Amino acid sequence: QQLAQLQKEKSEILKNLALYYFTFVDVMEFKDHVCELLNTIDVCQVFFDITVNFDLTKNYLDLIITYTTLMILLSRIEERKAIIGLYNYAHEMTHGASDREYPRLGQMIVDYENPLKKMMEEFVPHSKVYALISLQMVYPRRNLSADQWRNAQLLSLISAPSTMLNPAQSDTMPCEYLSLDAMEKWIIFGFILCHGILNSDATALNLWKLALQSSSCLALFRDEVFHIHKAAEDLFVNIRGYNKRINDIRECKEAAVSHAGSMHRERRKFLRSALKELATVLSDQPGLLGPKALFVFMALSFARDEIIWLLRHADNMPKKSADDFIDKHIAELIFYMEELRAHVRKYGPVMQRYYVQYLSGFDAVVLNELVQNLSVCPEDESIIMSSFVNTMTSLSVKQVEDGEVFDFRGMRLDWFRLQAYTSVSKASLGLADHRELGKMMNTIIFHTKMVDSLVEMLVETSDLSTFCFYSRAFEKMFQQCLELPSQSRYSIAFPLLCTHFMSCTHELCPEERHHIGDRSLSLCNMFLDEMAKQARNLITDICTEQCTLSDQLLPKHCAKTISQAVNKKSKKQTGKKGEPEREKPGVESMRKNRLVVTNLDKLHTALSELCFSINYVPNMVVWEHTFTPREYLTSHLEIRFTKSIVGMTMYNQATQEIAKPSELLTSVRAYMTVLQSIENYVQIDITRVFNNVLLQQTQHLDSHGEPTITSLYTNWYLETLLRQVSNGHIAYFPAMKAFVNLPTENELTFNAEEYSDISEMRALSELLGPYGMKFLSESLMWHISSQVAELK
Repeated sequence: QQLAQLQKEKSEILKNLALYYFTFVDVMEFKDHVCELLNTIDVCQVFFDITVNFDLTKNYLDLIITYTTLMILLSRIEERKAIIGLYNYAHEMTHGASDREYPRLGQMIVDYENPLKKMMEEFVPHSKVYALISLQMVYPRRNLSADQWRNAQLLSLISAPSTMLNPAQSDTMPCEYLSLDAMEKWIIFGFILCHGILNSDATALNLWKLALQSSSCLALFRDEVFHIHKAAEDLFVNIRGYNKRINDIRECKEAAVSHAGSMHRERRKFLRSALKELATVLSDQPGLLGPKALFVFMALSFARDEIIWLLRHADNMPKKSADDFIDKHIAELIFYMEELRAHVRKYGPVMQRYYVQYLSGFDAVVLNELVQNLSVCPEDESIIMSSFVNTMTSLSVKQVEDGEVFDFRGMRLDWFRLQAYTSVSKASLGLADHRELGKMMNTIIFHTKMVDSLVEMLVETSDLSTFCFYSRAFEKMFQQCLELPSQSRYSIAFPLLCTHFMSCTHELCPEERHHIGDRSLSLCNMFLDEMAKQARNLITDICTEQCTLSDQLLPKHCAKTISQAVNKKSKKQTGKKGEPEREKPGVESMRKNRLVVTNLDKLHTALSELCFSINYVPNMVVWEHTFTPREYLTSHLEIRFTKSIVGMTMYNQATQEIAKPSELLTSVRAYMTVLQSIENYVQIDITRVFNNVLLQQTQHLDSHGEPTITSLYTNWYLETLLRQVSNGHIAYFPAMKAFVNLPTENELTFNAEEYSDISEMRALSELLGPYGMKFLSESLMWHISSQVAELK
């Protein structure tokens, strides 16, 4: 009876759950293939060393991590049993039999309830961890403190001027920019799965402890994290004789909680100055991108690791130690990364020219010598090596000048194959005995990537698309950046980061593209809008200050000064003390001490910093949409200028008060002078803003249907001034060429001549323009003619 409902819905269940069910089947098939491959690798006794057969070792370790991650994520899907059970039941109802994959799938789900525990049993035969042990040459020297980096003058081009033009070399080129994050995953998951070696090998134990002290959690996938210490402790608790290992984990946890935050904070501080120096030198001498390309990719990789570490830990750390996980200067680091990325994209041909010559003139010769000196070289290997030499020898600078598209993917794949051939135990040419060959080829592969894969290298070393999945933290960082005046110049880094988001999509999951693309567009739009708003608010504040200053110069304010002067004379005769001296306009410009910072100074500084950011790129492309930061500012200025002009008329319908046209004109001119000065900071056309806004003000309504100064002044002159003329309270005085108030019982609230003399009329006509005056005169004539008609 309870299942009767399912009987009715069976076709819907099959349709809706098929995608999930067959994804689980895919996971099971992947697991089978991984297990088979790992067994084959064991049987062949493959030699692994990250410093020699880099690609083979890296892909082997990545495979194990992908497998582990996948099984952990699978165990985190709470409805997994319900999904496969329901699907299978509906399948039975429809086809009269269970799905053929169901028994194995069900078994896998049950077996991997606690995935790491199950996999520890599975990995007992695969306990030779040469690949992990080889990391001792790389990981400890990459996981150093900021002081050690500083003492070694890491990433500095100018610390040794004599070697500035020498190519940045290393025996382990690809390991230099290998993600620290990836290495920590390899070490932590690797030694959890093959934990036996921790008891017998001191090197393994040192690597394990070092990794445990550096982080509290690892990224499994995007924003899914794995809390290392708790998981490791829970797994080791049940193994006899592991008390020592459990104590190690607890000690490392303490160290990670108390020191990791400050260690990473210092690293970020060092990287800020190192990347700034690197970006500055390279923008001045882009030719150095050739010899020092390795430095650029190392800098990007180091900075990316630190930013992602902070992002992950800030979201998953106990709140009591929050200070180390809030970095108000993170924008600066991201900005210098973007600057380096821009240099690589802009000067790609410079790097291509350099490395094409390097490959043909040096690498080909050295490799040829190495191959000639090999004591034994089977035919297959010989053919591949010869093809490497021929490929490199045939390169020329002319190909770069002609814009030829290079593609060394085939060569890199051949080297991968060759690593596999020469790393098995029965190989006649063993890579283990010819380490120089491995190291030379790793260097050559790096050089080929500098010619044909610069964009892919940028993604590999500096992709920050993870921010897409930490949008709350991302927005918070942006707000902090805008609030801190010294950081606002780097705020453009946030919209630029949105251009990374599409690199986290995958062709096997196309349905995600729209979701991630939309998020990148909405975030980029929001950031640019906020930056423009902030700049607009600063400009408005400056305008307000300038209007106040120009207001002090209005003729009406000199009356007090004159009366004071007159009073002084009379007081001198009577000998009485006059009122205190009034400050004259312009006093604010006299600086007695340059350390005193006025409000205007602060506003101008903040504005110039923010405008640097808005003006940094003319436009940026996010998911095939082009954004122009300056246009955001222009549109905000237009809206604000329109509101301000109407606001400055100070029209009050209840009391029928309005600003004098000459005073409004002074304020508008002060406003325009400030806006004109914006062109010194940002390349925008302020004249276009003036034309758009002021021309709209000459019409009865603006483009948004709001009243303009034309309609406000027309209303006031008709409703207030003309009405009092009709009532006989105001008359025209030909000698003064103005309307004047007549003495009446009820005193009028305004003085007619202050609104109708020649200077006011001139100011009014300048504000309203020909169209506005035409509208005013037509409205006046209509009113007067209707009054004349009444008299008749």
